[in-house]
Amino acid sequence: VQLQASGGGLVQAGGSLRLSCAASGLTFSRYHMGWLRQAPGEGREFVAAINWSGGITDYGNSVKGRFTISRDNAKNTVSLQMNMLKPEDTAVYYCAAGPPGSSRPNEFVYWGQGTLVTVAS
Repeated sequence: VQLQASGGGLVQAGGSLRLSCAASGLTFSRYHMGWLRQAPGEGREFVAAINWSGGITDYGNSVKGRFTISRDNAKNTVSLQMNMLKPEDTAVYYCAAGPPGSSRPNEFVYWGQGTLVTVAS
């Protein structure tokens, strides 16, 4: 299984970034997909998740109203649109796959390598 995240970079506070994750080696449409992040010196934090059909989404409290998760089962991709970015959003962002309802980091089974997002004040 490979989950290849991309789209990270440096952005000014208030700006936007779109992360993408390309999945291979798994039956993508059967998995709950999520984005989690890890800031320097911190543990992994749940950001967003989406169910197999894309009809149900869930967000961490710190990103609600600013981030949007989506998926394309035909292309085996999941994306995270991040708007109104804040310096505290600075972290390595990981794409992950897990069973239905996954939200806690230890519930996700497969992880990508992460992509760094840096938000400058």
